Amino acid sequence: MNLFLDAWQYFTDPDNWGGPAGIDQRLLQHLWYSALAIGLSAVIAVPLGLAVGHYRRGAAALVGFANAMRALPTLGLLTFLVLLMGLGLIPPLLALITVGIPPLLAGAYAGIANVSPEVVDASRAMGMTEWQVLFRVEVPNALPVLLTGLRGATLQVVATATIAAYVNLGGLGRYIFDGIGLHRYDRVLVGAILVALLAMILDGLLALAVWAGAPGTGRLRRRA
Repeated sequence: MNLFLDAWQYFTDPDNWGGPAGIDQRLLQHLWYSALAIGLSAVIAVPLGLAVGHYRRGAAALVGFANAMRALPTLGLLTFLVLLMGLGLIPPLLALITVGIPPLLAGAYAGIANVSPEVVDASRAMGMTEWQVLFRVEVPNALPVLLTGLRGATLQVVATATIAAYVNLGGLGRYIFDGIGLHRYDRVLVGAILVALLAMILDGLLALAVWAGAPGTGRLRRRA
């Protein structure tokens, strides 16, 4: 119980919410690392998933690639990248990308591949180019699944971004690694609670986006 009381006192102390090592700064750093990793993952995964889903080719290779990336141990990969490249932001970003790519890749491919073939054929019969079919028909219909992939990637990256502190960067992982090193387990609890809350808030916002983006409901149009 003292552990939770100490963590609560840390949260309620105004001195811990300011300065370069304050909770607000650690949250911003964590969000920055996560946003970078998710953005880079999306640049790689979404076009690849859209292409495979649209042309219906290479699905087996895509699934094997995604499963191979899921099997990589993130902390072990980070250690290897640090030994190879040295300290800095690049090694943890590369390690986080391996976490973010699989759900985005699966969401992009599954969303496009599951669009009704009748809808796609009707679009081609109307004279649409393949580019128009993809972006004006398939992507809008696949939007909920695409956003679900983004939701999964966000949760996994936010939860794993604590590894940035392993290479002396900031973020919420700083509380966890520093707390373990100093045997201050109340700090470890503070870091764990903050990561969990951040992941839950982002998941809730993305769940709302999935609900609003469902095709045929007009929810986004009504709000606009």
